[in-house]
Amino acid sequence: MDVFVPGTLFHIALYQPEIPSNTGNIGRSCVALGCVLHLIHPLGFDVSEKACRRAGLDYWPRLRVLEHRDWGVYRRATPGARRWLFSTRADRSIFDADLRPGDHLVFGRESSGVPPRIHEQFAGARLALPMLPGERSLNLATAVCAAAYEGLRQCLARGDLSLDAAGRVAGPAAEGGATAEALQ
Repeated sequence: MDVFVPGTLFHIALYQPEIPSNTGNIGRSCVALGCVLHLIHPLGFDVSEKACRRAGLDYWPRLRVLEHRDWGVYRRATPGARRWLFSTRADRSIFDADLRPGDHLVFGRESSGVPPRIHEQFAGARLALPMLPGERSLNLATAVCAAAYEGLRQCLARGDLSLDAAGRVAGPAAEGGATAEALQ
């Protein structure tokens, strides 16, 4: 698989997600923004067509979702990808990052994030969503949505994308970034 999927705003990578409703909400956000969802196994739930239908995920067929057997397979399938790891242990704010179309936004499992061996791979690319002191974390679906929309805001501010009169994402697009047609 290539790093860039044409028409992709961002790649959202979930490392061993555990809660199906979080992944469902993240999938809906990915559809709305033109993001590809990467699910890194093992998963704590079933994403078969039957399970998605039973859960009422009517948008799931429009979601571009890729499943990877483990972290190593995901890394090999996306060589050269620019990755950002979101963590409550990061010492850099998302507002200090330069998010670009095609970037991979990586999130850990709900109960424990990602293991230290993965944290070590993200020197200088670990980001946090600002919170008040003493607060533990945000819900995974909330964190993904906040990060993706901050990335979209940055793309809009740079002129990579624009909004149409109805407030929907439109071109022009940066080379390798999303296009209005692909995001619809």
